[in-house]
Amino acid sequence: MAVNAGFAKPTRTIGRRRAKLRPMSESKAPSSGNVLVVDDDASARSALVEMLRDEGFVVRPAADGFKALGQVDDWTPDLLLTDMNMPGMDGIELMEKMRERFDGIGVIVMTAHATVEKAVAAMRQGADDYLTKPLNIDELIIVARRVLASYELRRENVRLKSALHAEPIAPGVEWIGHSTASRELLGLVRQVAPSDASVLILGQSGTGKELVARALHAWSERKKGPFVAVHCAALDEGVLESELFGHEKGAFTGAATQRDGRFQKAEGGTLFLDEVGEIPLGTQVKLLRVLQEREVERVGGDETVKIDVRVVAATHKDLHAEVREGRFREDLFYRLNVISLHTPRLAQRREDIPELARHFLARHAARSRKVIRGFSDRALRVLLDADWPGNVRQLDNCIERAAVLCQGHEIEPRYLPRELMQPERAGDEMPSIPGASMAEVEQFVILKTLEHVRGSTSKAAQILGISPRKIQYRLAEYRGEAPPAGATNPDSDKD
Repeated sequence: MAVNAGFAKPTRTIGRRRAKLRPMSESKAPSSGNVLVVDDDASARSALVEMLRDEGFVVRPAADGFKALGQVDDWTPDLLLTDMNMPGMDGIELMEKMRERFDGIGVIVMTAHATVEKAVAAMRQGADDYLTKPLNIDELIIVARRVLASYELRRENVRLKSALHAEPIAPGVEWIGHSTASRELLGLVRQVAPSDASVLILGQSGTGKELVARALHAWSERKKGPFVAVHCAALDEGVLESELFGHEKGAFTGAATQRDGRFQKAEGGTLFLDEVGEIPLGTQVKLLRVLQEREVERVGGDETVKIDVRVVAATHKDLHAEVREGRFREDLFYRLNVISLHTPRLAQRREDIPELARHFLARHAARSRKVIRGFSDRALRVLLDADWPGNVRQLDNCIERAAVLCQGHEIEPRYLPRELMQPERAGDEMPSIPGASMAEVEQFVILKTLEHVRGSTSKAAQILGISPRKIQYRLAEYRGEAPPAGATNPDSDKD
């Protein structure tokens, strides 16, 4: 292996520690993972990038901490490999800022022998490992793979825990999530399920009302009977009555044979009336009679048929208001509302969002014939912060879209709909600092502006109304270094 700037010929001794080196054939095994390399030494940085790419890593370089933060706007690193001593922002500060954005990022710091104590301090503050310069490339590859494997194992543990928290309801049907709101709802469902009392499920569209109805059936004594669903909003009055109660031959044009309705088809089981608030008043009268008498009369017939059916209804409407406005019969409301259950909005069960998102991703990635291992930390943050007016159904649709658009092995924010993004505070808003000296205020303003513009001294100078030479001089001053060629002492600069 060629010797490059900042690298040493292979040796098993690294500072005071010893590394067990794998055979070269093993070190050349295919790797996976995004690595962000941050080093202000251009030659060392280039050599690192080239060697890591040769080992199969996806690598992006950055010359300093500000530019490193700029790299992660549209890309999620799995591993940060950073020098300790850099202009403006050292490796520890960069690690802290990266960890604020990405909980699951590994960190390896690089340092010279003379500053090993700083690397040890970095590990105390959360770094996963450190390497001393000149670097041993074989050890670098081994340590990088070990850190990446450790974080992948943690992510897999999270996925397995999510799977364990899924509440099985019936074959192929499960409730995803273990938030307080989810546990309370499922606890009520289990308590209510053995009864034959009518249940009214209230909640916004997309909150899983039909899933709750299926749970009531699956956990009841009627679970061996049929579960029959009728979506009342999708049918006009004549068709709805025929669907619910059946019809006799010749009852209307096209009724060529006698047909049983959904009540009879649900015999011994559960009939689920979805969006019951949409049922016309004329049909409400007939439905009330069926619930009271426990018998149906087919459309166009005069004979009654006894039924043994549990009715579970659901609506997103406020039926109290509908009763007051005369659009829903009060007696039918009380007949349906023997027991009421409320499905929480997705915003009320945010703890469930990561589990739901992974569940939907597994399904949609398989349909798209893609291997997508999960979500970046920033994408999960977008999902957690969104308002979700469409609830779980909207989340499912967003994940399906992201799976279709995803071009890598991880969902990034750019694959999510723009309407999910929350507006961020402008990065050039400057806080007041009572009691600070002008020099301290100036340093804060310069460094925060550089962070905002991803390390561009020209853009920072334009925002601050000063020359780039002033910024270059001040950066050197903050590092305790000689100013670069061409940089002017700000105290004597007149522009």
